[in-house]
Amino acid sequence: MKTVYRIVTTAVLLAMPLPAFADAIMGTMYKNPSCTCCETYAAYLEKNGFKINIIPTNDLDQVAAKEGVPAQLRGCHTIKISNYIVEGFVPADQVKKMLTTMPTITGLSMPGMPMGIPGMGFDAMPGMAQQTYTTMAFTKGGGEPTVYDTYPKS
Repeated sequence: MKTVYRIVTTAVLLAMPLPAFADAIMGTMYKNPSCTCCETYAAYLEKNGFKINIIPTNDLDQVAAKEGVPAQLRGCHTIKISNYIVEGFVPADQVKKMLTTMPTITGLSMPGMPMGIPGMGFDAMPGMAQQTYTTMAFTKGGGEPTVYDTYPKS
């Protein structure tokens, strides 16, 4: 009986896709203590394979500045993921693309409170006017930010 159990268990494990065993992508979010949209975005990231540790801070501007986020690209939260910074509501697929391709940038930013973007809680509202949002790539060196991607895809 034990042999049958081992064979069945092994077969089930081999039949499972590898992503079932993939580790979550770890990140740390620094956010204003009174902002609740940041927690909605963290939950969205977690549904997409991330594990986000949330740290409330009243010094968010200092955190973003220390991490090299240009003032014009700062949002309501700053996330450290691997060696990169994610500022604002960057879609999860774009964050994963950055982590996979490992570009020579400091991070990505989609600042502000874009309506209809995943993670803002409005992405599933019927009749929501679809806008295109631009994700910007930035570097600590003070260079001009560049377009990284758009949402939704055209």
